[in-house]
Amino acid sequence: MELPVLYQHEEEKFFLNARGQKETLPSIRDSPTKQLSVVVPSYNEEKRLPVMMDEALGYLEERQKQDPTFTYEVIVVDDGSKDQTSKVAFKYCQKYGSDKVRVITLVKNRGKGGAVKMGVFSSRGEKILMADADGATKFRDIEKLEKGLNDLQPWPDQMAIACGSRAHLKKDSIAQRSYFRTLLMYGFHFLVWFLCVKGIRDTQCGFKLLTREAASQTFSSLHIERWAFDVELLYIAQFFKIPIAEIAVNWTEIEGEYIVCVTVDLNWGIEGDVR
Repeated sequence: MELPVLYQHEEEKFFLNARGQKETLPSIRDSPTKQLSVVVPSYNEEKRLPVMMDEALGYLEERQKQDPTFTYEVIVVDDGSKDQTSKVAFKYCQKYGSDKVRVITLVKNRGKGGAVKMGVFSSRGEKILMADADGATKFRDIEKLEKGLNDLQPWPDQMAIACGSRAHLKKDSIAQRSYFRTLLMYGFHFLVWFLCVKGIRDTQCGFKLLTREAASQTFSSLHIERWAFDVELLYIAQFFKIPIAEIAVNWTEIEGEYIVCVTVDLNWGIEGDVR
């Protein structure tokens, strides 16, 4: 399908390679040249990003060492941060090379959905993983998502999605929450189920693996760029009858820089948008 025009500031059409020279961003319209793209939306993450990047790149490098045919890229999208997020991320570009690590710096904050969309639309992978910069999900759990994705085969039109899920941790998380937060959480889940997404217990987990075709189809139709973009993404997927697997992953709640006015799920969905 033909992708809509993605609004980009002139400076957002390029990235800096490891030598500090400008290069034009790739497009999801192009044929894939990597097996995996990892899109990391980041907002004021100079402190937490290194922990996540060290874990992710350590895993990816080891995997490539064991299987030299495995290829990957990590795309850090700085969503208009006010700190040194881009500078911190660029150090990994210099260390690993811009073929493996690229940094996209947005001129203005768009929200987590907008940042992910920008990364997806400039990815080169056959499969595209959304991963939060806080490192709350163990990166090695990508293997669980890959298995879940493969179990959905045959994929209609090469489209399928595997969603990381924290639903199995709900009992423990509720025990640590106030009555008000628990009530909001249940209310949100009911509205999502009643109005939008059926059969997915945790729509907000930021750890999702999509085939390139599924990413192109869903993100091309995505309108929401801030809170609840995950809900619209999965609603679109179900509308187009894209198979979805929900896979339990290891997850740890990590405090960060986001100002939370209302928490209705397990934090990242709201935190990524109240900025």
